[in-house]
Amino acid sequence: MTQQSRHSTFIRTFAASAALAGAMIAGGAHAQGYTGPSTGTPAAQGYSGPSTVAVTTVKELLANGRDDQNAILRGRIVSHDGDDHYTFDDGTGQIRVEIDHDDFPAGQKIDDKTQVELRGELDRDRKGVEFDVDSIRVM
Repeated sequence: MTQQSRHSTFIRTFAASAALAGAMIAGGAHAQGYTGPSTGTPAAQGYSGPSTVAVTTVKELLANGRDDQNAILRGRIVSHDGDDHYTFDDGTGQIRVEIDHDDFPAGQKIDDKTQVELRGELDRDRKGVEFDVDSIRVM
């Protein structure tokens, strides 16, 4: 391979990398989601009609909930604990919740004062107890 050919390959690789990095940065600038206390960042919508899954409290879920039990919690996300992990409080207790960035409602800011409804399932394993959120609705 000639010196000029290696240089051209380097330039094309560098340009492609720069374009990809720019697209990633621009995409991150428009991210939606939780805007309250944080150590880390989060946007989507889903079904919001009637459900046979009961609204419960954190206290009740922690005391009597079984692994993989579907539930609905109402309260506030009070802190972002890094990655997809948050702390949720409903006035009866707190629970660690896992929320994927794309599960936050698009176009709505959620902070530690926003009342929300979380739909998901309880996850009990040897690492502890967590509520895995499938959808969020601002109340």
